[in-house]
Amino acid sequence: MEEAREVRTTCPYCGVGCGVLAEVAADGTTSVRGDPEHPANFGRLCSKGSALGETLGLEGRLMHPEVLGRQASWDEALDLVAEKFSRAIAEHGPDSVAFYVSGQLLTEDYYVANKLMKGFIGSGNIDTNSRLCMASSVAGHRRAFGEDIVPGVYEDFEHADLIVLTGSNTAWCHPVLYQRMLAARSERGTRIVVIDPRRTATADECDLHLALDPGTDVLLFNGLLAHLAQAGKIDGDFVRDHTSGFDAAASLAGADAPSIARVAKGCGLAIADVQAFYDLFAGTGRTVTVYSQGVNQSAHGTDKVNAIINCHLATGRIGKPGRGPFSITGQPNAMGGREVGGLANQLAAHMDFADPANIDRVSRFWKAPNIARRGGLKAVDMFQAVADGRIKALWVMGTNPAVSMPDASRVRAALSKCDFVVVSDVTRTDTTRYADVLLPAAGWGEKDGTVTNSERRLSRQQPFQPPPGEATADWRIVCEVAARMGFGDGFSYQSPVEIFREHAALSAFENRGERLFDLGDMADLSDADYTTFAPRHWPASERCEQQTRLFADGRFPTPDGRARFVAVRQEATAFTVDADYPLALNTGRLRDQWHTMTRTGTVPRLMANAPEPEVDLHPADAAAHRLKDGDLAHLSTRFGFVRARVRVTEAQRRGQAFLPMHWSGQFAAKAAAGLLSSPVTDAHSGQPELKHVPVRIVREETGWAGVLITRRDLRPTGFVHWSRHAVEGGWVYELTGTEPPDQGILLARKLLGVQRRDQLLEYTDRRGLAYRAAAIDDGGAMAEALLVAAPDQLPARDWLVSLLAKRQPLSATDRHALLSGRSPVPMPAIGRVVCACFHVGANQLASAVAAGCDSLEAIGSTLRAGTNCGSCRSEIRTIIDAGQVQAAE
Repeated sequence: MEEAREVRTTCPYCGVGCGVLAEVAADGTTSVRGDPEHPANFGRLCSKGSALGETLGLEGRLMHPEVLGRQASWDEALDLVAEKFSRAIAEHGPDSVAFYVSGQLLTEDYYVANKLMKGFIGSGNIDTNSRLCMASSVAGHRRAFGEDIVPGVYEDFEHADLIVLTGSNTAWCHPVLYQRMLAARSERGTRIVVIDPRRTATADECDLHLALDPGTDVLLFNGLLAHLAQAGKIDGDFVRDHTSGFDAAASLAGADAPSIARVAKGCGLAIADVQAFYDLFAGTGRTVTVYSQGVNQSAHGTDKVNAIINCHLATGRIGKPGRGPFSITGQPNAMGGREVGGLANQLAAHMDFADPANIDRVSRFWKAPNIARRGGLKAVDMFQAVADGRIKALWVMGTNPAVSMPDASRVRAALSKCDFVVVSDVTRTDTTRYADVLLPAAGWGEKDGTVTNSERRLSRQQPFQPPPGEATADWRIVCEVAARMGFGDGFSYQSPVEIFREHAALSAFENRGERLFDLGDMADLSDADYTTFAPRHWPASERCEQQTRLFADGRFPTPDGRARFVAVRQEATAFTVDADYPLALNTGRLRDQWHTMTRTGTVPRLMANAPEPEVDLHPADAAAHRLKDGDLAHLSTRFGFVRARVRVTEAQRRGQAFLPMHWSGQFAAKAAAGLLSSPVTDAHSGQPELKHVPVRIVREETGWAGVLITRRDLRPTGFVHWSRHAVEGGWVYELTGTEPPDQGILLARKLLGVQRRDQLLEYTDRRGLAYRAAAIDDGGAMAEALLVAAPDQLPARDWLVSLLAKRQPLSATDRHALLSGRSPVPMPAIGRVVCACFHVGANQLASAVAAGCDSLEAIGSTLRAGTNCGSCRSEIRTIIDAGQVQAAE
């Protein structure tokens, strides 16, 4: 056995970039904890990060290359990829091929993929799923600053007196950062304003919540700029000495938002609330405005970004402690992908195609005379080109566009008709089913390279276990294909540090300070220093000391050194609600889930809080559409339809609905938000409007419901609706249909595993409307159970689920009780899990409240719930409030 060891690495989830300590025991088992020395998180982890050790199993992992569904050797698979891409280029030109890559890739992976496509194939057709995430921020930064720069650092949250969170459910999506904000609020009285149509967990702990109408952000911030001018709060010296374009921006803002009353009416807000926000912003020098997907995922996301930045430039609140606009990214290396040029309209190292000198410079550095001369197709346009037949060969790396892209039905149709599709990933997804060649990639814990977080801080992802089977690193796969295409001299790397050194050298090449992105001080990093690489910010130039916060000197990477105001006006959403589609649908993340759930969906405690796809509706909208809590709803837009259970909640505004983005075909029959989403994109960034699409919602009439509790990994077919969630020891499948119960029983029974008669216990009621079965394995333990009944008539299943986890021989008493679903001895159920970090359920919390715990602190002291990442605090507070009301009654 090997000796136990602890490896410093970085979390693979959101853009916070938390440090993780992976402790590998002598027997090879791994546990994780937050790295107390990492400056992004100082030891904290969210519920997802805390559960990373539970995602390292090999169930479902891709182990070997496959060609047309059969196992193949690496040589056969890679030869075929190179041949097909080379043939398409020879017959149809370089723009007939494309790469669609991912913010899950490490910088080194990204770098070689971008270099191969743009430098050697000679096409700009490489884009990334970051296009769906942060492209509008990139475009807004470039318009205002001349370069894609996040000027601030996380420490600014501790220095700020006002934090404005707009389009960001930080409490759920970036909980470690949110806890830093709450700590600042506790210690220095920092005020928090939340701008979001929904009353999210973030809004529950703020000082002011502006629940504006979807898509009206530009109007709100134009009104703020006009108010700042009218109130004499413009920093005239900063505007005069360090910016350009103020007069045009202020004039258009004043015309667009001439009064607070006009802003309030246009945004659907109370005049007093708008006035309070404007006064608070105007009177608070140390202000940070944090924005994320709610701003970016819009047909006018770039204008929203610039409307925010305009207000900070006008007040000189940038580049100083506790001051600045702050874009927080959604993926662990979206920033690294932007640095290397992973977006189709970028070239490399923060250079673009607009300046011929950039193309010449990168061509000479790469020794690539065939370099692309123009940008390529952005994500939505790329899949349209696949559908049109213009793209003959497509390589998808580490992402799941069949689920995550808007108008996903069209994307799936495009993939199915594409001449040649390659997918490299760690597990099977909705996208891998379209692959002609499937390549097994290394996953977290096996990958070796760097990532960059939202504050421009580079960190290492270190391997602590070998890749399973024949899986290998993405950079190595790309280099092998490049060599087979005849480009071996440009891709002869033997280790990721060689790629990193070249990436750093390119950032500094002929860079005399025109580009702030500069890693020149790392271009000669030794192998040993790369291994022990400590987290650090860029720029890291050879010419000057490393910088953290940027623009403190008032100089910007524009030709004249000035920041640019951008005049913007309020525009309508791409589609507006009407009689056919009367509700506005919003999409976003759940607290404990990530992207399309390929990793988090396998962890029972991460599935326990929201085990089924649900659509949130305000009580008035539910009543108007004759829906009640738990009903199955059919949701349709101009682009497709899905089904989900109804969750009635006051947190949802009237006229709006919310559907989580995560549910793929691996976890539900038809619940992917991408099937509903609009493909209309921002004209500047190419980012689609994922946050707003008009939707029709009607009740799906169901005749029966069922639940299958099993060890087996299934994909049911023939059901109107099904979903599944992981539990200890297996899976729970929720089933339903429109047929009468007797027909539902016949359908559901087909899911039972083949059993000997003496191993199967069955019961059917005399009317044939209810059915129960349980299968016993050879060791006498329960292997699975199936319950079918009319809607709302299913018995409890908590005890049966616990038996699946135990895998212990059943007593005679237990066997007799199986088909009732009830434990023969009292077994208190913890209820739906509220705190995933410590597995605390709603029933436990309610009991603690009844026993006298009347605050978050008391609950934390008694049950620990809410004391780690804090993302469950809002739900705990709701339970406390409900308990106090009940006690008062």
